[in-house]
Amino acid sequence: MTQAPRSGAGRSNPRGGGASGGSRGFGKGSKPSTGRTGGPKSASDRGTQSGGFKSGAPKSGGFKSGGSRPARDDAPAAEGFRSGAPKSGGFKPGGPKSGGFKPGGAKKGGGERAFRNERFGKNLGPVTKRPHTRRPGKPVVSEHHDPEGIRLQKVMASAGVASRRVCEEMIQEGRVEVDGEVVTELGVRVDPKTVSIHVDGMSLQLDETQKYYVFNKPRGVISTMEDPEGRPCISDYLKNTNKHERLFHVGRLDNNTEGLLLLTNDGELANRLTHPSYEVPKTYLVQVRGPMAHGVGAQMREGLELEDGFAKVDSFRLVDSTPGHILVEVVLHSGRNRIVRRMFDAVGHPVERLVRTQMGPIRLNDQRQGSIRVLGRHEVGHLLASVGL
Repeated sequence: MTQAPRSGAGRSNPRGGGASGGSRGFGKGSKPSTGRTGGPKSASDRGTQSGGFKSGAPKSGGFKSGGSRPARDDAPAAEGFRSGAPKSGGFKPGGPKSGGFKPGGAKKGGGERAFRNERFGKNLGPVTKRPHTRRPGKPVVSEHHDPEGIRLQKVMASAGVASRRVCEEMIQEGRVEVDGEVVTELGVRVDPKTVSIHVDGMSLQLDETQKYYVFNKPRGVISTMEDPEGRPCISDYLKNTNKHERLFHVGRLDNNTEGLLLLTNDGELANRLTHPSYEVPKTYLVQVRGPMAHGVGAQMREGLELEDGFAKVDSFRLVDSTPGHILVEVVLHSGRNRIVRRMFDAVGHPVERLVRTQMGPIRLNDQRQGSIRVLGRHEVGHLLASVGL
């Protein structure tokens, strides 16, 4: 697997994949592996170890543990579940490609894609066109022009969109909005503290005090910044340089659930991501005992009556199966407590392992378990756009 470049986020705590009871995750844990990570050779015992389930047939397309090479902080290992068949269309943690989008798909008139040099989020695709923009018939000076402000192209370049020359081309191509108005005049100056700027429909975060991170939470870690009982919690994985930022987590994952957890100090974004009215989708990989009866997926898509009301998944997809085990991907926007586990309990398939791989447009991909990385500006723009910011 090609190693990803250094993400810029801090290395994980030495407790790394520090799941309670020594759980290592589906893939490499936080410590270098010195041997095979699959289960015992006995067919009856496969999948019972906390290191993950692995198909006995070497090329059957079953679950793979990700290999036995040592993990590096700057080269995330393949966490979660992964199909063993490399070209069979099997599941990869990042999810399916977004509508066949290729980098550069958001370009107009042959222009350069915004944030083309970002390390992460290159496959997020273009942002849907915002409905309330005003496009002038010819280049005009924006009503938001501030003679004491900073040139718009310089603000864009400082935000990492592209070089100043390319930013000028984007403005002339009508790809830039200031407070909902398309601006095509190069002479416009703005106050970045008082205006909202969008490029190709994607919001620019101009407040450098706002921080955004993705944490790949191991099993056994409590979704709190501090725990009075001394159990492993999020702050144990923060570097000393991050602990003064007063970060908080967006939503929760229960003790035994692993995967993507957003950390930020942006209160408005956090409120919108967790508010039911914005219906932010969340993707999970679920391992249950098999076989699974026909029609379970349709039943979960149609909805189930739980003790706290009606619940359903937005999508249900069988990812892989091996004797005695089924791997399913579900997408839902409900944020109710333990909703995935309770739904699978209701259809007679208690969850053995649960990993959240995506929240809104942000994907876990191959980020190493127990690590924290900084969101790229492109990812932040998509995240803000997903909740109308």
